[in-house]
Amino acid sequence: MRRLALTWLLVIASSAAAQVTLPSVRLPQLPPVTLPELPATVPLDVDKSAAALAGETDPRRLRELRALRIRELLRRHRDVLEADPRGAPVVRGEILALSPSAEALKTAAEAGFTVLREQSLGTLGARILVLRAPAKTARALARLKALDPTGVYDFNHVYTDSGALLTAGGGAVAPAAGGAPSADAAELATRIGLIDSGVDATHEVFSGIAIRQHGCGTAMPAEHGTAVASLMVGRASTFHGAAPGSALYAADVFCGRPTGGAVDAVAEAFGWLVQERVPVINVSLVGPPNTMLAAIVHEVLSRGHLVVAAVGNDGPAAPPLYPAAWPGVIGVTAVDARQRVLVEAGRGPQVKFAAPGADMAAARPQQAYVLVRGTSFASPIVAGLLALELAAPDGAAARSAVAALAARALHPGAPGLDPVYGYGLVGAELRQQPALARLRPN
Repeated sequence: MRRLALTWLLVIASSAAAQVTLPSVRLPQLPPVTLPELPATVPLDVDKSAAALAGETDPRRLRELRALRIRELLRRHRDVLEADPRGAPVVRGEILALSPSAEALKTAAEAGFTVLREQSLGTLGARILVLRAPAKTARALARLKALDPTGVYDFNHVYTDSGALLTAGGGAVAPAAGGAPSADAAELATRIGLIDSGVDATHEVFSGIAIRQHGCGTAMPAEHGTAVASLMVGRASTFHGAAPGSALYAADVFCGRPTGGAVDAVAEAFGWLVQERVPVINVSLVGPPNTMLAAIVHEVLSRGHLVVAAVGNDGPAAPPLYPAAWPGVIGVTAVDARQRVLVEAGRGPQVKFAAPGADMAAARPQQAYVLVRGTSFASPIVAGLLALELAAPDGAAARSAVAALAARALHPGAPGLDPVYGYGLVGAELRQQPALARLRPN
């Protein structure tokens, strides 16, 4: 078995391997996600729910938005999605196996499991097999773990974005001068990675910027990925991201599919970015703990990459969301124009930095701009700032970059590391003016 699988098996097989033990990587016992019951006469409009909860202060109500989104996602795509025992969305009938041995695969086949597809994670030295469950997904997973107690298996969880695009805009911004970048210029530029939906590379804020897209065979621009990317690398006469003009390596893990954001796609995206030696990777997605993805993120971090992730918008009383809550990941919360943390932002030890995430504009496909809100849009600002300090994957340099950013942070909350603002607020000057989005009634 290759190195990633061996590392993970050491973690779960022996407490003697203390140097690689990550206690938070194992699946914690979290309470089930309770989906709120709504009267039949109340329409389920997730986008309007996002806007309505923007000023909400009741923690219970704040947790309802994600539950509503999950329920709607499951309702619309019940043919390919279902809920795991905690209520989190998973791909129906699929089980993930991390670098299983030939003997384990033979045992699984004898129990009725079949291989749907296999993905190599490149230089991460591992592979993921997606198995078709012969019975109900949860029951099949338990059966597989019983057959191979030392193997690494989990649901193919679906991760979702962590922010809302509230109002559309059509205002134009003059792009910065410059045409398509040369190959040499792309190699010399600061490199930054994105795991999200697709990016509209034709938008004016990306003029002259090297963008490599991966994951769907053909580019499939989407609103969330375009907005997040613009806040990282975009540049125009009155718009610029945290690392304007940097080379963007964008992995689309959605591709317009109802199963978009599934763990196998996210894992493959990490493998691609590691192979391309992209030092900083932004993930503005949230989901439940997943053993498979935890092992992969741990391996990515061990190779000197920085993973920056949104902490989520389920409210201050919600359980932590992942990947932001895994050890070593840089979790980011969001603040408004008054430098107040968003009421819906997650809190806890996973918060490492705060950045602007509301009362600001971002790019939208087809040369438009949009008003955004959520931790999704704060995370790329922190990722961009860190990318300016880290030229290549390097553990010591990565730690120095984080320490340097923490030293420059403002402290709206308590001094030092606190569960609301982390090490403090960075990138306050990078808030994009809301006037860029021509506001109009929904």
